[in-house]
Amino acid sequence: MKIEGITDFESLAAYARENGVVNLDLKFVDLPGRWHHVTVPAARLTNELFEYGVGFDGSQSPGYKAVEAGDLALRPDPTTAMLDRFWEQPTVSLICDIHEADTLERYARDPRALAERAAVYLAGLNVADAYWVSPEYEFHLLRNVYYASEPGRCLYFANAPEEEEGSHISAAVATPGYNVPREGGYQSIPPLDEFYDLRAEMAAAVEASGLPVRYHHHEVGATGQCEIEVGFLPLVRAADMNLWVKYLVRNLAREWDLYATFMPKPIFGEAGNGMHVHQFLGSEGLSAFYDADGYGGLGELARHFMGGILKHGRSLAAFTNAATNSYKRLVPGFEAPVRLFYSIGNRSGTIRIPKYAARAEEARFEYRPPDATCNPYLAFSALLMAGLDGVVNEVDPGEPLEEDLAKMPKARQRRIRSLPKSLVAALDDLRRDHDYLVAGGVFTEDIIGAYIETKMEHDVRALDRRPHPHEYILYFDM
Repeated sequence: MKIEGITDFESLAAYARENGVVNLDLKFVDLPGRWHHVTVPAARLTNELFEYGVGFDGSQSPGYKAVEAGDLALRPDPTTAMLDRFWEQPTVSLICDIHEADTLERYARDPRALAERAAVYLAGLNVADAYWVSPEYEFHLLRNVYYASEPGRCLYFANAPEEEEGSHISAAVATPGYNVPREGGYQSIPPLDEFYDLRAEMAAAVEASGLPVRYHHHEVGATGQCEIEVGFLPLVRAADMNLWVKYLVRNLAREWDLYATFMPKPIFGEAGNGMHVHQFLGSEGLSAFYDADGYGGLGELARHFMGGILKHGRSLAAFTNAATNSYKRLVPGFEAPVRLFYSIGNRSGTIRIPKYAARAEEARFEYRPPDATCNPYLAFSALLMAGLDGVVNEVDPGEPLEEDLAKMPKARQRRIRSLPKSLVAALDDLRRDHDYLVAGGVFTEDIIGAYIETKMEHDVRALDRRPHPHEYILYFDM
């Protein structure tokens, strides 16, 4: 729950005294985008805590320090204070900035600092006041989840309560009276939708955290797939809340003896989990993208912004689709985009202009490739920088494509630029195409290099070295 009125150390200390706060939970993000935390007693809530921070070993966080010089410091941002409902003792959670432990300079690879630089870069161009972001959160709710990857064992098993019993085990097993058909769960109603009450609790928790919820519903996937769509926030706050929303969803699911996963493709043959990113540049409370006479209600600024994103879509994928598993979702046949084009309402393209968002306050477009394996500070900042490159260089996005890609002849499809087909291909594209990211010193060559090497070592090479269960089906008897 968001704690209103907390703006500095003094107001947070007063709240802690008056409400019997026992612990402060300090949360920070590593370079790939995973949250970590360290907890300190509320008795340490002094000005010194905010001035000097809490030391931690940066060599244990992927993409950060080397083991021989690993010390970093966490300095909490009091404006991010939340009352954390998942602790028995009264606890306030705070998102932290990462600093050098000795000089207290902002750590150069801190993703939150990078997002702040992106916001400053936008302000300096005088095209808009802020970059507004609204992700759609798709996730699966599963009851039985087992997985292992070790010498002699490589397996996974996962199913959802509402799934046809045995549907991934044996067709001979009888099914219960109510079940969601394969790929038939979109906006299904109870009793098929077993998760309404849990989603409503999740949505209420997100609202209490200060982030409006637009709606929630059952998604396409029969294996417990759900969606929560939220309102708009400016860049840095949107990234903060991205991590908080995933934290709420996962922990609330555990209270219901379920597991929530945002994994892009957890179940073969079912719809995957995207995180479509709605976005616009705003000025004085209105969308700077708006033009009543433009295509989809968007003007030249929006066209050039889209042009930049389409131009750099392949290298952007290294940040927006940051897992090897991401590219098992980005395949034809599941409304997941694979080609770089835009249009009104066309869900087979990477950019969709919603027909229902044509007013001056909300004129925007949706970028459909991203998923929740991304580091939100890096992904949202990269999208902004690609769009701004399009604005600065007046990149033409070309003509819209309003056909269903699946019904288009293959020869025509191949003439449309595609997204990368793997994480390693996306990282290769990022190596070749990243000048737009380093404009204004937002990204740096060091951060980009560290990110590429971290993803190669912890994701690509780690998977390449291990046998896959399906390889036993293909090769065991060869």
